[in-house]
Amino acid sequence: MRLPGLPFSPLALVPPLTLALFLLPIAAGLVGTWLPAFGILPSLGGTGPTLTPWVRLLNDPALPGALTATLISGFGSTLLAFTLTVGFAAAAQGTWAYRQATRLLAPLLAVPHAAIAIGVAFLLAPSGFLLRLVSPWATGLDLPPDLATVQDRYGVALALALAVKETPFLLLMLLGALGQVQAPQRLATARSLGYGPVTAWLKTVLPAVYPQLRLPIYAVLAFSLSVIDMALILGPTAPPTFAVLVFRWFNDPDLTLRFVGAAGATLQLLVVVAGIALWRLAEIAAARLGRRWIARGNRGGPGQIARQGWSAAVFLLLGLGLASLLVMALWSFAGRWRWPDAWPDSVTLVTWSRQLEPAAASGWTTLLLGLAAAGLALALVLGCLEQEQRSGRRPTRALWLLYLPLLVPQVAFLFGAQVLAILAGLDGSFTALVWSHLLFVLPYVFLALAEPWRRLDTRYLRSARCLGATPFAVFWRVKLPMLLRPVLFATAVGFAVSVAQYLPTLFAGGGRYATLTTEAVTLSAGADRRVVGVFAFLQALLPLAAFAAAVGIPAWCYRNRRALQ
Repeated sequence: MRLPGLPFSPLALVPPLTLALFLLPIAAGLVGTWLPAFGILPSLGGTGPTLTPWVRLLNDPALPGALTATLISGFGSTLLAFTLTVGFAAAAQGTWAYRQATRLLAPLLAVPHAAIAIGVAFLLAPSGFLLRLVSPWATGLDLPPDLATVQDRYGVALALALAVKETPFLLLMLLGALGQVQAPQRLATARSLGYGPVTAWLKTVLPAVYPQLRLPIYAVLAFSLSVIDMALILGPTAPPTFAVLVFRWFNDPDLTLRFVGAAGATLQLLVVVAGIALWRLAEIAAARLGRRWIARGNRGGPGQIARQGWSAAVFLLLGLGLASLLVMALWSFAGRWRWPDAWPDSVTLVTWSRQLEPAAASGWTTLLLGLAAAGLALALVLGCLEQEQRSGRRPTRALWLLYLPLLVPQVAFLFGAQVLAILAGLDGSFTALVWSHLLFVLPYVFLALAEPWRRLDTRYLRSARCLGATPFAVFWRVKLPMLLRPVLFATAVGFAVSVAQYLPTLFAGGGRYATLTTEAVTLSAGADRRVVGVFAFLQALLPLAAFAAAVGIPAWCYRNRRALQ
């Protein structure tokens, strides 16, 4: 609802500026990738249209295996995360298990993808912690087995690690959507008609809430089909997943492979588009079957078995994620740790003392980059939301545009964006690095802050205006103090997203800036597990500290104001 008496404000320029800041680089990046895909890149001698890059791409012997591993890990992880999210919400709604699971979401959401992947590798590797716990007394193994429990041919370990990260995200999106569809009232009506709790949720709540989950699911699917950092750690190697294969072409010393890489990046985009289209067709088919199922009137039972089964599955997955963090931290402090000992011979600070200097350098870069990207994103989002509230118009269709950086594979446009940065003289600069992170930070900050901002009771604002406060004063003295907690939470989300960025840091930074993420992924290829543990633990610690600050600062500021707590 538009507040009266507000003239035109410079805030009206913020929404189009925001869209331009993160849509123009994507558009330019796509064009800058598509042109080399067809042989047009004058700086490398490509002066005319040709299909040679596509011929070389399609004739590459690694292509079939790479696509197979990509589709299995991408669709497998998304299906697993979606099934666990919906099944757990339907079966465990309102239970102690449901409340406890929601409390575990924050730490897993805060931890970057690469850190989770490294921790899962420490757990599931042939010499990993889980096998150490049962060896040799249960397995009879005196040496690590010759089994591909990680980096397996079809990317099963990668799919499992992706599900560890994606399930908390989808659960969080579901929690936000449930409040907008009056889920308790729907369930109460269905239960009064004799439906069991699980059947009632699936028949009344899921059809209403799924449209709000559609975009997050598409973003999860797009990410899973094109992830690189986690695939480098847990994915197959010969051949790798398709995104990693394209990444290798872009970094090959043979510059002619840049054209093949551009063609591969274009094909990666087509794979993601086809994957989303396939999921959409599955939605339509499931909706038709679901309507028939609802019309049959089957009431279902009490759902005790389903409740226990889904709760166990979700807690097992969340427990795997938390255990990976603990094992990662343990390795960073471990002394000598021989197979098959379940515990290191000693716990020491030797590795930390040796790696403190290089880790501190990467940590400062990560911290400054995250603060810059999150701060800039927060300023733009606050401007957009303030303008939305003052104008009384909610740009509902813009939500698709906000998700665009999350739906388009990074490798599909970052090469072209790098070419654009080179032409603009920004390649390898800190400005380009912050801009590249902003593309992915801003959507998450907006999604985290938009709903709390819109739910603020406008009567507070009208009362302040009636007392003579200017719109600027209302913003600073009423809105921000009342919304301090969600503002800081959104900033922490943006900071965590920035810390997790791997590919944008490599492309925009030109190899000049090393972050904890880039160092952890590089070291995971074969360095000492203790060293990897140090960098991965610090990589996870920074976002966790940001979320702790987002919780602690409002609690301290409003310790004497019960209503604001």
